Amino acid sequence: MNKILLFLVSACIAIIMTGCPGAYNPPIENELDLTGSADTWTDPGGSWNLVWEDTFDGPNINTANWSYDIGQGTNGWGNNEWEVYTNSSANSFIQDGKLVIKAIKSFQGNGGYTSARMKTQGKLSWKYGLIAARIKLPFGQGIWPAFWMLGDNIGSVGWPACGEIDIMEMIGGGENRDDTVYSTLHWDNGGSHASYGLSKELPDPDFFYEDYHYFEIEWDANNVRTRLDGIEFYVIDINPAGLSEFHSNFFIILNLAVGGNWPGYPNTSTLFPQFLIVDWVKVYQKP
Repeated sequence: MNKILLFLVSACIAIIMTGCPGAYNPPIENELDLTGSADTWTDPGGSWNLVWEDTFDGPNINTANWSYDIGQGTNGWGNNEWEVYTNSSANSFIQDGKLVIKAIKSFQGNGGYTSARMKTQGKLSWKYGLIAARIKLPFGQGIWPAFWMLGDNIGSVGWPACGEIDIMEMIGGGENRDDTVYSTLHWDNGGSHASYGLSKELPDPDFFYEDYHYFEIEWDANNVRTRLDGIEFYVIDINPAGLSEFHSNFFIILNLAVGGNWPGYPNTSTLFPQFLIVDWVKVYQKP
């Protein structure tokens, strides 16, 4: 074997054994990992006032802040999702000052998975503000975490007439998916569903399952702006009359879906359990 060929073979073996720096190397087993880099968030200051936060420091989830969606909804929450949402402590709990939403392969329901979808509906809602969270995301094919908002009037007008603000969604499953998040607005356009969204990818070689990141919107009477780790990547003008939904109160939702029309479905590469880990959620408003 010549020296060049020997070098190439040796290099390939090394990559297989140790992983290639900057390559997609997800864990081969998945256990709850609450660790991460230091929290560097600073309050926005100026005329912003902190009006609400949940830092998950108590022993249990604060039911004055959060309630649950339960079950599989209609047609898998309208997306043909496979999970069954529960309010069980097996699927959502506080550990070491973090909220953990845990998706489990349990052989219940259509696709055999349980998870949690938590919301402030009926308890807390806001019109305009800076809404932010520090979150470590899950990963893998068919995994769909989200930090988002719906209009308070969904019970009377339905969706999408209530409006939807997706601060962060990720569809897991590979190098170009576990490092990319989306921000989207949905609304009713003359009786039809309308939406506008953009995505943001982490710089190589980072992935969202490796550490916490900051997801936020700045929402006022003119625009909704989305930032990832303080960097704006999405803005939409909500002045047009057709976007009137976004001038009313909205509540917050945190959930971890399994499967659906958009992400596709888990396969043999998807590890369970999966974890959505939330350090805190904060809402700021101006007087």
